[in-house]
Amino acid sequence: MIWTRPRPVRSLHLSLHTLFRFLMLAVAGSPPTNSPGQVVVAIGQNFTASTLNVDSSALPPDPNGAVGPLHFVEFINGRFAVFNKSNGSEVKTMTDIAFWTQAGITLPSGWDVTDPRIIYDPASQRWFASQVDFILNVNTNRFLLAISISADPTGAWKGVAIPGDPGGNDFADFPTLGLDAQGVYLSGDMFDANNNPIGPTLVSIPKADLLANPPVTSRLTWFGVMNYSVRGEILQPAICLDGSGQGTILSTASIGLDASGNFVTNTSLVSFKVQNPAGPAPATLSSSSLLSVPPYTIPLDPTQPDGSSNLDDGDARFSAQVYEIGGVLYAVHNTQFGNLAAVRWYRINASSQTVLESGTISDPVKDLFYPSIAANAAGTVVIAYNASSSDTFVSSFAVVGSTLNGITTFGQPLLLKSGTASYQNTASTTSRWGDYGATSVDPTDPNRFWTIQAFPSSASAWSTQVTELMTGFPTLSASASGNNLLLSWSGTLLNLETTSSLAPPSWTPVEQNLSTNNGVVTAQLPMTNGVGFFRLRAP
Repeated sequence: MIWTRPRPVRSLHLSLHTLFRFLMLAVAGSPPTNSPGQVVVAIGQNFTASTLNVDSSALPPDPNGAVGPLHFVEFINGRFAVFNKSNGSEVKTMTDIAFWTQAGITLPSGWDVTDPRIIYDPASQRWFASQVDFILNVNTNRFLLAISISADPTGAWKGVAIPGDPGGNDFADFPTLGLDAQGVYLSGDMFDANNNPIGPTLVSIPKADLLANPPVTSRLTWFGVMNYSVRGEILQPAICLDGSGQGTILSTASIGLDASGNFVTNTSLVSFKVQNPAGPAPATLSSSSLLSVPPYTIPLDPTQPDGSSNLDDGDARFSAQVYEIGGVLYAVHNTQFGNLAAVRWYRINASSQTVLESGTISDPVKDLFYPSIAANAAGTVVIAYNASSSDTFVSSFAVVGSTLNGITTFGQPLLLKSGTASYQNTASTTSRWGDYGATSVDPTDPNRFWTIQAFPSSASAWSTQVTELMTGFPTLSASASGNNLLLSWSGTLLNLETTSSLAPPSWTPVEQNLSTNNGVVTAQLPMTNGVGFFRLRAP
């Protein structure tokens, strides 16, 4: 279940004096005592981006994307696509192979690319994108990293290729990407020639070098193949866009499996720092800190309405990016809660490397899996994820929380996109899903979050869904239009109510003459003499 404080009435106070005699407008009411104001959420843009065998033939899609000043960029296995964020229209699209070719990267004949990540950096006004290249039966590969030459992702990009293992002996799998004011960081899970996992690797590059034209990688630091027991499994370099930290790395102490492939329970996270990432001397690593957390393990595979339980929901790694803002890390991963898959979230002090909060988001009947997280400076947190059950196709959901006095409280789950069928990958006994999603904060309005998740658009096809979530406390505005009063607000999940007297009030819903455009609701009401009071109320 999701623990939440009671949802209060969120009230605003507004008066309108017009040329029409005796008309008064107000939004009245007050929240319950000792209860924080509930963050109100509205769904803005909400569109399907790519579909299997239409835009990409990849299994799984690894849905990833980020929002910038004017665009949302989808970067998934097989497809790079740019959308106008004001109306969801696609303005540029190409295969991921074509993206790297246009960025100046030459792929050897027959090679492919996989595991995309993308970030928009407001400080440099550039986009950063990464994948790894590969070909079957060759146990070496490269990190591919591209940087846009401007804030416009439809323009030119410049790419660099960095060996995952300069010795050419090991393969970098499941690459991750992070950045901050000083550096850009790439990590991979290394496998030897016998396909055995041998440890994580990490690359640190001065960010200023990558902003040159062309980008420069001569001062990068490769930290070799490290020990899982020291650095953890699947390193996630933090994305820190506000300058509050640098070089923070977070991982789980285990993905939930031991060396023999048996399920294990763990109670630790691992955190450490890249030191001196901007140079001029090579970067170094701090010692690792073990962070004690509630037990976590690999979740059971989720159930679907067709009765199957062979959909792969991953393991206990941090599969999605880690956010750092205001010196606090926000991270989320899978775990098992009872006999269902659930979401574990953390708030961590990046400087002292101590856990401030952790919690588990679960549902009485649904499995929740492949979560992603983002947060803003006001303490608003968005976690998006997939969920399914015996009567719910795999669908996209989100929960929105707020942190007050050090305590984070989440509201009820929001359905973003319903799946249309039980999904089966007929080419395999195990149906690959995920392997992750992504949530990002809008650089032009930190109260707007964007997320990309996958959903089954048929029994054998995935599609990706891009959703804008508008958060914050609502603002009700009023204006006169002829003989009508126009009331408008951002927040499609709010109810407009009216009363003719506040002593005592008797509120009734306003349900007529409502229209919605891009998440803004407008009520057009006839102007009458007298007094009227209006308020917005959370459902």
